[in-house]
Parts: sequence; structure tokens; C-alpha cells
Amino acid sequence: MIEEKKTGKERTQPATRNEEWSDERIKAFLSLEPPEGVPADYHILLKAYRGMLPEQFTRFVPFFVEAGHDINVTLESGATFLDHLAQHRHAAPYMEILESHGARRGA
Repeated sequence: MIEEKKTGKERTQPATRNEEWSDERIKAFLSLEPPEGVPADYHILLKAYRGMLPEQFTRFVPFFVEAGHDINVTLESGATFLDHLAQHRHAAPYMEILESHGARRGA
């Protein structure tokens, strides 16, 4: 049986607010595996950015740096993750967090 394709509101999950984020849950992002052709550190930052509010991201970035990950990882184009965030209008809090831990723009 073929299901109809969901559109709009039907395909989105309701937002969850005020949920608990333990250190273990935040650190779990550090072990994410990237798809082929994407640097692991870039993939981890992207998933954390998409999955966390600034409050959790503030706690995540020190774990990321302490684990030896590269906060200035670049894509083949030379663009850093900070360059990626600069294209998003609501990314300012995330950019400030990264910059406070040494992130720089690349390309």
C-alpha cells in the first residue's frame, strides 16, 4: 500500500520546549558519523546547530573543542562553518558562541 506524501504541517514534528539536555545527550553529537565527502567536524557542528537551541549549543562547543575537534574545519571550497552560519538570518547567537571559542571565517 502506498501512502500519500505528507505536506506542510502534516510532515513536521511539534516543537518540544523545556526538555532536559544532559551532558551525555549533548556529548552524543560528538560521535556522529558524516556522509561521504563531508568533514566529520563540519558535520558534527551542523547537526548540533540544527538540533540545539543556543542554550544547549553554548554547552556543546566547549565539549567539541576539548575533544580535539577543529572549530575552523573547512569544506573543499575553503568555507568554514562560521561562513555557513553567516548566511542564516537567525544564526547570530550561534556565531557569537563559536567566535568566543576561536572560530574564524575562511573563504
